[in-house]
Amino acid sequence: MSTTADTVEKKGYDVEEIRAQFPILKERVHGKPLVYFDNAATSQKPRRVIKAESTYYATINANVHRGVHTLSTKATEAQEAARETIRTHINAKHAHEVIFTSGTTASLNLAAFSLGQLLLKKGDEVLISGMEHHSNIVPWQLACERHGAVLKVIPVTDEGELEPRRRDDATEYFTERTKVLALTHVSNTLGTINPVKELIAEAKKRGGVTVVDGAQAIAHLDIDVQDLGCDLYAFSGHKAYGPTGTGVLYGREELLNEMPPWQGGGEMIDTVTFEKTTYAKLPFKFEAGTPHIAGIIGLGEAIRWMEDYDKQAMAAHEHLLLEHATKELLTIDGMRIIGTAKEKVGVISFVIEGVHHYDLGTLLDQQGIAVRTGHHCTQPLMERFGVSGTTRTSFACFNTVEEVNSMVAATRKAVKMLR
Repeated sequence: MSTTADTVEKKGYDVEEIRAQFPILKERVHGKPLVYFDNAATSQKPRRVIKAESTYYATINANVHRGVHTLSTKATEAQEAARETIRTHINAKHAHEVIFTSGTTASLNLAAFSLGQLLLKKGDEVLISGMEHHSNIVPWQLACERHGAVLKVIPVTDEGELEPRRRDDATEYFTERTKVLALTHVSNTLGTINPVKELIAEAKKRGGVTVVDGAQAIAHLDIDVQDLGCDLYAFSGHKAYGPTGTGVLYGREELLNEMPPWQGGGEMIDTVTFEKTTYAKLPFKFEAGTPHIAGIIGLGEAIRWMEDYDKQAMAAHEHLLLEHATKELLTIDGMRIIGTAKEKVGVISFVIEGVHHYDLGTLLDQQGIAVRTGHHCTQPLMERFGVSGTTRTSFACFNTVEEVNSMVAATRKAVKMLR
């Protein structure tokens, strides 16, 4: 995908109008205007999302699905309206296929535990990739250890793409023992957009269950779970302009009905005796305890906020930032970008010869610029590229070309100080 400033302008994208909706962008850090390039870690929140949460607490604060009084009814309606908003946004067939969790990590742990109980036995295989976040590695390791299964890994190329993409043949990574394919849609470290639809099709030909980590995709791509054909799709609210502590696990109805519960407690039960418990219908079977009601309402509002804008225009703007930042950063002596896939979202991880990423991040912060440094919860990927960590800059719809220029100039200044 390529674009120009003119293309973005023709679509009517007004970045200043967008920026005005984010109160935090008026903050100053060390006396400098905040430049927030850490969106892959957590995105900032527009005013209406913040208001949706505070309005819940101020006007209808009550537990959901458990009371006949007015406040409980209103809270329940608001939460279930968010569920329906999310259903339509990802094109799920049914609202009860949308399970609320505390985030992508919880969603993937639910998937790994429950599918492990349902599917895995000694000698079976779980297939992941070499660019997975720890949250899509460790839960599957635990499941494999519990059931005697084997974890297999699709290698990553020097460009930061999956090997099958370069060979037009993914079959060598699948065997008759492959029971689960668990794959990130977009790499949080490289920005790579993976060919998940093609790999899902390969897995399903062999009867495998497919799980997609959509944490980095939900704010940048159009997600259609029916078109993808996946069985489960996980994402967080806080990376999509919504509240922290919120997440979703979409699951195909037939599979969710087969999967055993992950946690036990209130709301997820039908009947309880000391001899036996039966479980509630979907989605409540997987929603034990009081949910993060205010956060869920805020997440629904964040999704509605995104839907108010032209998603293609947002993506074009972010891609413009990606192209411009990549070009300008490469003018810095000793610069090496980790991850140069043909299909990327607005994420750039880089190392600079003779400069430690932590030192660079500290000096950028002194100039008001927020980036992420470290291994980004992808230690195996860092080992693959022979680095201990990177500096990562990640863009959102509210960032500007001027901010990119400020970051590049600040990086250049910091490099002179550190060498």
